[in-house]
Amino acid sequence: MYAVIRTGGKQYRVEQGDVVKIEKLAGDPGETLTFDDVLLVDSGDTTHIGAPQVAGAKVSGTIVEQGRDRKVIIFNFRRRKSSKRKIGHRQSFTRVRIEAIALG
Repeated sequence: MYAVIRTGGKQYRVEQGDVVKIEKLAGDPGETLTFDDVLLVDSGDTTHIGAPQVAGAKVSGTIVEQGRDRKVIIFNFRRRKSSKRKIGHRQSFTRVRIEAIALG
């Protein structure tokens, strides 16, 4: 059984027991999250597709870790203008272990 959830402007295909890295959500490690924005649920023999969400479907998970990704370097350079700019960015993330997918 798997589901497609939407969080942080992105869609994730999740199964029970998966650990996914998503955009930062509030909470401490060990807390439980519930994702109500479920777009699709496939239980093997039947597939429930939402329009835009599957009614009554929920995915629950536990926060494993709060962290920050590797630094990404952004370097802008304009030739012959003596213009350059170097900046960096570290994106925050939340690692979540999917505990259950409920359809009803």
